[in-house]
Amino acid sequence: MKVLFTTPILEHPAAGGPQLRIENSIKALSRASELDIIYRTSEPAETVEATGNFFRQYASEYHTLFNAAPEDFLSRCISLIEKISNRLFNTRIVKHAKYILDHVDRREIDVLWFGYGNISYPLIKYIKAQRPNLKVVCDTDSVWSRFVLRELPYVKGTRKLAVWRAGRKKELEERAWVELCDVTTAVSEVDAEYYRNIAKDPSRVQVFSNVIDIDSYRRPPLPPAGFQRPSIYLAGSFGHYHSPMDTAARWMLEEVFPHVLKTHPNVHFYIVGRNSELGFGHLTGPNVTVTGRLETVLPYLCNTDVALVPLKFESGTRFKILEAGACKVPLVSTTLGAEGIPVVDGEHILIADEPENFAMAIVKLLDDKELAANLAVNCHDLVNKNFSVESLAVEAKQILEYLNRD
Repeated sequence: MKVLFTTPILEHPAAGGPQLRIENSIKALSRASELDIIYRTSEPAETVEATGNFFRQYASEYHTLFNAAPEDFLSRCISLIEKISNRLFNTRIVKHAKYILDHVDRREIDVLWFGYGNISYPLIKYIKAQRPNLKVVCDTDSVWSRFVLRELPYVKGTRKLAVWRAGRKKELEERAWVELCDVTTAVSEVDAEYYRNIAKDPSRVQVFSNVIDIDSYRRPPLPPAGFQRPSIYLAGSFGHYHSPMDTAARWMLEEVFPHVLKTHPNVHFYIVGRNSELGFGHLTGPNVTVTGRLETVLPYLCNTDVALVPLKFESGTRFKILEAGACKVPLVSTTLGAEGIPVVDGEHILIADEPENFAMAIVKLLDDKELAANLAVNCHDLVNKNFSVESLAVEAKQILEYLNRD
């Protein structure tokens, strides 16, 4: 089958879990189909050149649909007019739809696959109105309404109302697209069950897992210069006070880490990832290092003693667990942090939800090297067996066979 994969976000190297999902989805789909890619972006051409060079190897045709960023006064004025026009007449959606449908016709595409389907509903809706018989996949990296609404217990006042309204809006979109699209993908059975419960035809919801490219983790790199041990490690995409990762990092720093320091005063806490320096850079000191965005997190992850997934609210499945498992690094997670991944507390990872218990779990792994090694090996075996690009290619073939059943 010929598949056209289109996404508004594409990045290599991947800076976070959603970008990593897109990369590995493309790798899997290229094994299961004849794949074309259209990247819809507002980034300037020079910043996406390396990305295009990487992804072309997986596509029969690769195209970038630019929304040019304004560079001078006249261009900024034109851009403002375009923004107003887009709000009133959906001009950007119409432009993107025409470009995509022209490609569908020229290449005789069988399936149109939307990466970042959670944020592509307006474009999906428009295209389906133009071509109701075109097979369309809405690929989701989470249940976005859960991602939003799970923040409610942690906010107050006007933000609480804003979160509720944003979550409710997303719920309505989710109900709409599971009926509109021929397939809605979910990253786990947990997410799939949500979509099936709101779908008239539950068979149109298919699991398309978060996975990693195991080969990328087979050679552990050396630690960065000055790397300190014993150490614990938290990685993710940060950026604003209320984000899941910022909330998790504050919880660690304020409520968990002090308990760890009581028994291990020399332990070092690495906070790694995009925009981590914005909220936590000022805390860098004898026991804390905040790196900001890195080309790759592997020098830190592969050489730390314990990886952490202390999430209080989120949705989807965590690449943090998959990557630590691939690198044979022992893990401590909250229950929600491990959602959708069939890990067992005490067999693959340690799970704790209260600050003192989370700290005790970290200390246990720092002190008991045999336990830490056994958990790491078990988690590695689980990830290697169930969460590889090869296993995702099998899921891709099953989805395409389902779409081709007519």
